[in-house]
Amino acid sequence: MQKYKAFKAPSAWTRADYESNEDWVVHLSRDEADEVLAACEQVRAKGLKAFEFGKDDFPLPKLSHTLDGVLDTLENGRGFCVLRGIPLDDLASDDDTLYALYWGLGEYLGVSITQNRRGQRIAEVRDSGDLYTPNVRGYSTTARLYPHSDASDVVGLLCIQPAKKGGESCIASGIAIHDYIVEHHPEYLDVLYRGFYHSMRGEGVNGDLNEVTDNIIPVFSLFEGKLSCHMNRRLIVEGADKMGVTLTDLEMEAVDCVNDLALDDRFRFDMDFRRGDLQLLNNHIIVHSRQSFEDFDEPDKKRRLLRLWKNVPNGRPLAPEYADRTNGGPRGGMRVAAEFL
Repeated sequence: MQKYKAFKAPSAWTRADYESNEDWVVHLSRDEADEVLAACEQVRAKGLKAFEFGKDDFPLPKLSHTLDGVLDTLENGRGFCVLRGIPLDDLASDDDTLYALYWGLGEYLGVSITQNRRGQRIAEVRDSGDLYTPNVRGYSTTARLYPHSDASDVVGLLCIQPAKKGGESCIASGIAIHDYIVEHHPEYLDVLYRGFYHSMRGEGVNGDLNEVTDNIIPVFSLFEGKLSCHMNRRLIVEGADKMGVTLTDLEMEAVDCVNDLALDDRFRFDMDFRRGDLQLLNNHIIVHSRQSFEDFDEPDKKRRLLRLWKNVPNGRPLAPEYADRTNGGPRGGMRVAAEFL
């Protein structure tokens, strides 16, 4: 009997399924956009800022039903969508307003978790002038980012300002990649199901640059009938290096196979960010990457996205060895260092 089988599900899509349609775009209606504006005004009138309020303070009677459908698509369908038409141009452009809007929308998607040792629950994705070197998180650079998964059930990216050139988001189905490997490279599956330690990039609670994950994280994990994928070639290679371990030829070939397929035109689907787009990805289904980008010179035109990590109410069951990917416990965010508490 074959040990591993193709999963064959709506989440096992390829580029050909979406390159000629926009089924993955959810357009806000005028009424839904007006609800967002009214909810922002309501929290402003109450003197509430992001992180200080919940759904009851940010009523979205129509849009909430749309977001319920989005959550179902993220977990039981293709695993990604873009919510288009969030009315940023009808709002004040100050950060308090933008953060309150994003926080309010996010409250309908689940529980926010921390994204770094500073405890940020909304992170700025923009060029900080950093070089993409070991222990530097790529979202603070202009560099091309290679296929990876984040540490939450869902990652949301709200586009405040697109780049002058480049910065396209590239996504691929980890489930489709799994099925391809089952058929064409079954010799890699034991290695990928076993997994690897990952570098923590200095994001552990003590800021130790040599810290790695407490447990081995499988690339593919089948648990209670759900197949999940978690991939980051860079962190796998850096993790081995920090542990003084040399990956075997078979291990390296297996990791490279997943990475290369996620960039292959048969699997990789690219999309532009428009101002007011909210991209939502299921991290257990989708691996994502990004093209390098060129910014405008004017500070207010520079590429800027806001990121949320959400654990969602319909989130799939996760195997214990897969669920803790940050040393923060199962489905936990990054542990917050004492100086940031």
